[in-house]
Amino acid sequence: MRLAELSERSGVPTATIKYYLRERLLPPGERITATQAEYGEEHLRRLRLVRSLIQVGRMPVATAREALAAAEDESLSQNARMGAAVWALPQGPGSDEDDPHAARAREQVDAVLGRMGWSYGQELGDTSPAYRMLVAAIASPDRLDYPHDTEHLLVHARLAGELAVADLDLVETYDTPPERVEAVVALTVLYEPVLLSLRRLAQTEESSRRFKE
Repeated sequence: MRLAELSERSGVPTATIKYYLRERLLPPGERITATQAEYGEEHLRRLRLVRSLIQVGRMPVATAREALAAAEDESLSQNARMGAAVWALPQGPGSDEDDPHAARAREQVDAVLGRMGWSYGQELGDTSPAYRMLVAAIASPDRLDYPHDTEHLLVHARLAGELAVADLDLVETYDTPPERVEAVVALTVLYEPVLLSLRRLAQTEESSRRFKE
């Protein structure tokens, strides 16, 4: 398809597509003349992913480029490619290493990972952005004296484990490694707001059931 058709099918303006091409977020099309190129279904799929990352996930262009580059790095294993792509996603704030609340939170995180048998996460430790983000997240309820004991956190960890199985089951339906990595990134970005919304709706229902009088 030509650029105009790619724009029409994707809903992305041609000027934006040209910008994505310049920023290497989109691979170049097949050149047919000095000024024209043709694009395929892979460009259409990539455009949808880029829009998900930048518009929905509010990811900076440079970060999106890094995440997409990981999806195409054939020197990495499937697991490493997925990990590199997800690690490139925007992360929450980290914690101050000298903060005593963060130190207690780190012990709590390690306890939860141990109880869950998540040895890979334990091995990665502070090198993992998700680990650091969880430490910072748990430091907040510790600071404000809200419940964050291991048993309470395990409820959330077990639900997260079930979601991870469902997510990776869906990812495995894609045929090629790049498609699978792209799916991991897109699902992470697109489904986190879904999870937050569903949790709040569930709380509304449960509150109505318990306290409607």
